[in-house]
Amino acid sequence: MSRSMYTGAFVLIFAASAGLTLRWCASMSSMGDMPMPGGWGMSMAWMRTCGQTWLGVAVSFIAMWASMMVAMMTPSLGPALWRYRRAQRDMAHTDARVACAGVAYCCVWIALGIVVFPLGAIVSALTMQFSSLACAVPFATGSVVAIAGALQLTLWKTRRLACCRTVATRCCAAASDERRAASAWRDGWRFGVRCCACCAPLTAVLLMLGVMNVRAMIGVTILITAERLAPSGSRVAKAAGVIVMAAGGVLIARAVILNVA
Repeated sequence: MSRSMYTGAFVLIFAASAGLTLRWCASMSSMGDMPMPGGWGMSMAWMRTCGQTWLGVAVSFIAMWASMMVAMMTPSLGPALWRYRRAQRDMAHTDARVACAGVAYCCVWIALGIVVFPLGAIVSALTMQFSSLACAVPFATGSVVAIAGALQLTLWKTRRLACCRTVATRCCAAASDERRAASAWRDGWRFGVRCCACCAPLTAVLLMLGVMNVRAMIGVTILITAERLAPSGSRVAKAAGVIVMAAGGVLIARAVILNVA
């Protein structure tokens, strides 16, 4: 497969997943958020509507999560998989191995969504039951966002980012003598796990600002892509951390003002 064909395939994947995600967001927006004590609104993504089963809600959430994460991660995943492909260009069935690694990578993010949904549903149920907990949500949101920003400035983040920026090539080098699909699956799974760890702070920001918040999705996507692809990714990550910390401070101040008022 040529570079232009490869790029075109990823552009199509990004366009399809982004379009599907926007459709999900529009559908959720039409339902509106549930007003909660403390001046915030709870997304219907975490709740069961009339006629729905919890299984149906979970499947719907995972489908939305999968399309969202494919759209968000494709801009940085594409170059990484291209490096993976170049590192093993002398092996048989290269394109099939790259596709297998890409699917495994996406499965890691889907697995994360499977973990996130019940946690989000439980928290939503508790906030609906206890008004005092609901009133604390805006402050908790700002605090988590600020902490996520602070994590972007740590050595832990720098190491995770450095590992994530080079893992595609190193995974291939470690398994270059294996020609089975299983080795490509392991490469993609390993890459996905390390990517999830690296993106944990920004993923937490997205979850706290609203999993169906289009502006938050776009902002997080830009930050993740920039810190992966920019020549000095660690500096970008730190700059993103400062921005996120400032946003967390604003959210905390807003929560305090609302509570005082």
